[in-house]
Amino acid sequence: MRKLLSTNYSAGAFNAAMLFLRLISGALIMHHGYQKLVNFGQLQHSFMNFLGMGSTVSLVLVVFAEFFCGLFIILGLFTRLATIPLIITMCVIIFKITNIDVFGDGESASLYLAAFLTILLLGPGKVSVDGMSGK
Repeated sequence: MRKLLSTNYSAGAFNAAMLFLRLISGALIMHHGYQKLVNFGQLQHSFMNFLGMGSTVSLVLVVFAEFFCGLFIILGLFTRLATIPLIITMCVIIFKITNIDVFGDGESASLYLAAFLTILLLGPGKVSVDGMSGK
């Protein structure tokens, strides 16, 4: 019981937790990106035109963030750099699409944002390509 209430943790527990967070958040966001990638032709004309870039360019950027950066996070490759496009994407969803409805339609984007900010701040852990290469 004393161990459950302790605030101490080992390096192994930290690395396992970061691996778990990376695998789960990366796989879940990759699913969203894969759906957009598979249906790219149907979505490219109806996707949101963000900052006047055009709906196709906006869709390409979101697919890159959700699918490819999600894959980088799973692998732990360029992890902190890969979280930046995902954080931007989640902020656009929260502030532009859902009008800051973090307890309604923007709830999943808020959870993803929290996960990706945690990964950005703490890094990928030792069980990653970045961790094994000493970055």
